[in-house]
Amino acid sequence: MTRRARDEPRAALELEIDREIAEGERADRPLRRLLRDIRHRIDGRPLLRRSYRVIVGMLGGAIAVGGLLLVPLPGPGWLVVFLGLAILGTEFAWAKRLAAFTKRQLARFWAWWRARRAARAANSAG
Repeated sequence: MTRRARDEPRAALELEIDREIAEGERADRPLRRLLRDIRHRIDGRPLLRRSYRVIVGMLGGAIAVGGLLLVPLPGPGWLVVFLGLAILGTEFAWAKRLAAFTKRQLARFWAWWRARRAARAANSAG
């Protein structure tokens, strides 16, 4: 089997994952509309905006650090770290970029993992 033939299922899986991510991030979803309206009200009040950023920073930071502490233990340590980054990403551009990068890398990893499992299954079957 050529390398190109092996990479085609992986590319198809990556495209499917990208479509699923885009679907989940659509702006017309009801929860996104509600959060956007709340955000608009907060942005109109400078003191509330500053307080909100501090609270989001502390909460997201605490969750991310807590997740890092959980990484060596059995359980969802990395998931908690990503949740903390997602919370931070609602207010801080650097965290949003880091979360997007991490999401892309994780999608690539799972596509590679599924293609690897499919190749192993095909090799063991025939």
